[in-house]
Amino acid sequence: MPVLVACCLHILCLNVSPSVLCLHCTVCMCLNYASIHVSPVPQPPTITLQSPKDYIFDPRENIVIHCEAKGKPSPSFSWTRNGTHFDVEKDSKVLMKPGSGTLVIDISGEKAEAYEGTYQCTAHNEHGTAVSNSIVIRQSRSPLWSKERNEAITVQVGAFLVLQCRPPAGLPPPVIFWMDNNFQRLPLDKRVSQALNGDLYFSNVLPEDTRSDYICYARFPHTQTIQQKQPISVTVLNNSPEGERRPGFMLPLGPTSTKMVLRGDTLELECIAEGLPTPEISWTKDGGELPSSRMSFHNFKKTLKISDVNEADAGDYRCTATNNLGIAHHIIKVTVKAAPFWVSAPRNLILAPNETGILTCRVNGEPKPKISWFVNGVPIENVPEEHGRKVEDDTVILSNVQSGSSAVYQCNASNEFGYLLANAFVNVLAEPPRVLTPPNQVYQVITNSPALLHCSSFGSPIPTITWFKDSQTAIKDGDSYVIHENGTLEISVAQLLNSGKYTCIATNNLGIKENHVFLEVKEPTRILKQPEYKVVQRGMSAMFECKVKHDPSLIPTMTWLKDNGELPDDERFEVDTDSLTIKDVTDVDEGTYTCIMNTTLDQDSASAMLTVVEATPTPAIVYEKPDPPSDLELTDQTERSVQLTWIPGDEHNSPTQKFLIQYEDLLHQPGVWINLTEVAGTSTTAQLNLSPYVYYSFRVLAQNRVGHSDPSQPSRQYRTSPAAPDENPSDVQGVGTEPGNLVITWTPLTGFQSNGPGLEYRVQWRQKDMDDEWSSKNVANVSQFIVSGTPTFVPYEIKVQALNDYGSGPEPEVVTGYSGEDFPVSGPDSVQVMVHNGTLAEVHWEPVLSPSVRGKLQGYKVYYRRERGLHETEMDKDQQDQVLTFSGNRSEGRLPGLQPYSLYSLFITVLNNKGEGPPSTSKTFETPEGVPGPPSFLKVINPGLDSLTLEWGSPVNNNGRLTGYTLKYQPVNNTNELGPAKVMSFLANDTTVTLGNLNSSMLYKFYLSAKTIKGSGPIITEEAFTVMDTTRTQPPVETGKAPPVGPAFGTVNTSVSEDSAVISWEYFGHHKNVYVEYIVENSKDDWKKELVNSSHSHMLKGLKPGTSYKVRVVARDPADPTVHSTDEVVVTVPAVPSRQVDIATQGWFIGLMCAIALLILVLLIVCFIKRNKGGKYPVKEKEDAHQDPEIQPMKEDDGTFGEYSDTEDHKPLKGSRTPSNGTVRRDESDDSLVDYGEGGDGQFNEDGSFIGQYSGKKEKDTHEGNESSEAPSPVNAMNSFV
Repeated sequence: MPVLVACCLHILCLNVSPSVLCLHCTVCMCLNYASIHVSPVPQPPTITLQSPKDYIFDPRENIVIHCEAKGKPSPSFSWTRNGTHFDVEKDSKVLMKPGSGTLVIDISGEKAEAYEGTYQCTAHNEHGTAVSNSIVIRQSRSPLWSKERNEAITVQVGAFLVLQCRPPAGLPPPVIFWMDNNFQRLPLDKRVSQALNGDLYFSNVLPEDTRSDYICYARFPHTQTIQQKQPISVTVLNNSPEGERRPGFMLPLGPTSTKMVLRGDTLELECIAEGLPTPEISWTKDGGELPSSRMSFHNFKKTLKISDVNEADAGDYRCTATNNLGIAHHIIKVTVKAAPFWVSAPRNLILAPNETGILTCRVNGEPKPKISWFVNGVPIENVPEEHGRKVEDDTVILSNVQSGSSAVYQCNASNEFGYLLANAFVNVLAEPPRVLTPPNQVYQVITNSPALLHCSSFGSPIPTITWFKDSQTAIKDGDSYVIHENGTLEISVAQLLNSGKYTCIATNNLGIKENHVFLEVKEPTRILKQPEYKVVQRGMSAMFECKVKHDPSLIPTMTWLKDNGELPDDERFEVDTDSLTIKDVTDVDEGTYTCIMNTTLDQDSASAMLTVVEATPTPAIVYEKPDPPSDLELTDQTERSVQLTWIPGDEHNSPTQKFLIQYEDLLHQPGVWINLTEVAGTSTTAQLNLSPYVYYSFRVLAQNRVGHSDPSQPSRQYRTSPAAPDENPSDVQGVGTEPGNLVITWTPLTGFQSNGPGLEYRVQWRQKDMDDEWSSKNVANVSQFIVSGTPTFVPYEIKVQALNDYGSGPEPEVVTGYSGEDFPVSGPDSVQVMVHNGTLAEVHWEPVLSPSVRGKLQGYKVYYRRERGLHETEMDKDQQDQVLTFSGNRSEGRLPGLQPYSLYSLFITVLNNKGEGPPSTSKTFETPEGVPGPPSFLKVINPGLDSLTLEWGSPVNNNGRLTGYTLKYQPVNNTNELGPAKVMSFLANDTTVTLGNLNSSMLYKFYLSAKTIKGSGPIITEEAFTVMDTTRTQPPVETGKAPPVGPAFGTVNTSVSEDSAVISWEYFGHHKNVYVEYIVENSKDDWKKELVNSSHSHMLKGLKPGTSYKVRVVARDPADPTVHSTDEVVVTVPAVPSRQVDIATQGWFIGLMCAIALLILVLLIVCFIKRNKGGKYPVKEKEDAHQDPEIQPMKEDDGTFGEYSDTEDHKPLKGSRTPSNGTVRRDESDDSLVDYGEGGDGQFNEDGSFIGQYSGKKEKDTHEGNESSEAPSPVNAMNSFV
């Protein structure tokens, strides 16, 4: 049979170093090869380290593209760039590290763009070729802000406002924040917020929003560069303030918008509303719940983030804006797509000649990925056809392999959102047997425990293992012995007579090899006298005894614990060989004490409790409850209110916190006191609201921190006059209890609520939607009324009104009830079962028709039971039916908690309020194997000089056919940091392993899981120390995982308004010319296009309401014929009624235009006269008042901002820098913060602090970025914002 290999072909080439072996054997063992000499075993190349698929480099540093591989013989490396061979030796700037394929590219003094492209590494030896992922190399970019002049904004108080940032598109995108001229971040709150695109939104403006220095900053992470936008001036006027208004959405526009997100990414949804008062934002998901464990709100609940998105997160998300004038809704339709992800990656195969193996490449994604196979980096359809090789979509079957047919197979799975690439080698070997278990190894076990004697072997074909005891007796599978498939001999219950010498022999058609091991069975460790419960007075001594019996050849260690922790470091605690004494006992010594006796093979423990008797404590100061109030008096009497006053009693040193006022209704409930109200402890009067037709008597209780006082003496009686009822009965319902009736029930009014004598109820009913007259009946002293002769389960309108001798209550509300139900007449049809995995199945059925339900459909009941396991032949009669109820009109449901590898039967019934209908036809189904439970235990025994032995137990629930175990372990240093991990695989019958040649005095952490063909189950962990110093070995480097690379364009989102649409997108390319193109849907006209360049959003204006447009985003570069484009998106502009009025025909408008024309004529005449008289305009003053906001000089002595200069040599803020090689280029304008520095060294440290100084502007011919600043002035105000 073929054996999957993940760890260890290469180690057979070494004869003196420890490694993990799992080659053509079913157990992985850590061995010391000082005494085992093996010849090298051929192995095709395996990629062990490679760079991420998307590599953005800093042009100030060298480019390092990793590519490491192993194999025998050692592989050679080559590279391709943009699909063609990359000759590393011809480029003096490119160095390939010796013994690896890692490239180091020195880009100092070079144009970094020359090395951008797609790189792929190839590792080759005589047995095959492995290839790396395609690694896209791109230079980080921080383009400059386009030169623009922002017009001053004037807005009325209460209006909404949007300040646009529109930063240049960098690689990666910049971080946006808003600050003022003093580098203070602008405060954000519910009213003022920053959108995800960087724009600043005001739900309504206030007078304090007036300022001239709204500045947007963009920080580019890779180059540590900060760019600033021109300041925006905002003036808030109060001469025509906006009034209060209901909410409306500024972002997104329109009633709906769309959002696409990839599986595993973070979904960010944003809603920003305007309105006065400032609206509150809330989020819901239509038809579902928000995932609370992965959900978070940001930006004052205007942004909803959902991490680790999955397919269930698709749907309609509703954001609601609310203020006291109304609400507004916006629905964001979210779709979830998925780049390819692994279900099961192909694994390496080791095959003997004439064996058969299978490579599988299971992936998933949305849309479904396309799978392509390669052999040694060449498409499988282009390599010579081999007899016995068959390709079936995601599977390659290799039959009757022959020597010399070793190769590396590649599986590539891709869709429009990314790709996955995996290498898996097929190594065809013919090797004689080798026994890998060290010779003369001694195994020690405790009596009555299992013993495992290992015979780990290697060979191709797989060797056959036989065992002998004392070199004479052949051991057969039987009651006391089990020989596992991997060669391990198991003695399930070891006895003293099982001690001795054991020999294992490994045989295949190429040779024979034997090995000897020894078994020693030891007596168990037992506590003969356990510690006993002690009650000790404080200051006395306490002694616990713990006497133990153990095997004389084992060295015992006694340990005492207090409350499962170490004993206190106190000389009062004395530990003897078999006792613990505690002197001068104190209160803190009370607890549980445990003695633990450990040997190298087992342990025993026992516990006892210590109770310390303490002296009687001194009584605490007692506070008394207050005396009752007195002299109750009623004043200001009306029909519905009265004022009560009283005199407080003695507080007894505890201030009165409140007074409780109670009343007694002598007419309806004599003798019952009811709480009416509470007032503060400082009050002595209360205004009481009363009800009609009540004979009131009042009393007062005082309360302090001790409790309530006794009640005061009752007040005099106060009677209120009768009146008509103020309310009707509550909880009115109509429910049929039997077919043909309707039971109307209600909660009757109390005597207190009746408001007068002669209380009755007027019950009215009629069949709904029938336009019948109301039927009516007056009843008294009851809380229900039964209507007979009704049809089965039809709706009725019902109302119940209270009335007494003084009139009727208010008009009652109409409620809907249903007449009686009957049992359903049929079960569902077309019952189908889809089994998802070993523990989950999905059942589908055809919903029943409404008439057959004969009542309100409550749902469906699915009865299912486990008949037997698939490996069993008899039915399990002890199994009970399991029942799941699916509420509502469902047509499917999931059956969780199934037992893998079992046969189940089920049927379904319909459920209404009356009960269940007849069952459906019974259906049977089978569950596949599942992952097993965790191993039952994992323990470390027999720590040696440089080794540890692990033992474990099989899972309680195998959930299928157990195929083996996976062990991972790694060292833990003194600072609790985990070192490199090693992974080992074992067969199902392995339950122990000895790990050798470990680092001395080192803590190791172990992780163990069992596995079936469905995968690995949960892990259990253990930790243990080694004992002495030994030589350390370098663990192998593990392959890192790389994130997938997507296309040039990502998500495209749209939102619409009355005559415009906002298009936003994600763009990962580096083209300079980006356009938004649109055309009327179904039109044959040419596409209209608008240039947007560095922005990632654009508004299309002047669209015709009620018209649908097709829109796409296109990127073009004159130097590159490749055109990148998004999919076409259909945008529909809503039709709205015209509200425009032709003001050109209005009389007031004509008069206003005439007045303006006359005023302009007068101003022209005055200007002409002044000019002829030699007058001059104050140009200098005007220039001073309109300084360039980028020109912000600093004082050279203290680094603070100085006054503006009127000379040509301004000293403005240096807000950015370009790399020394000048690779960061300008967009369209030469005006940027980078122009004003004395070189290219204005930068940010790693902690975000600004490095640079403010200095005079260079002449235009000075080379940028080659000089350094000698006296930097940090502007640390930005540190906390980037």
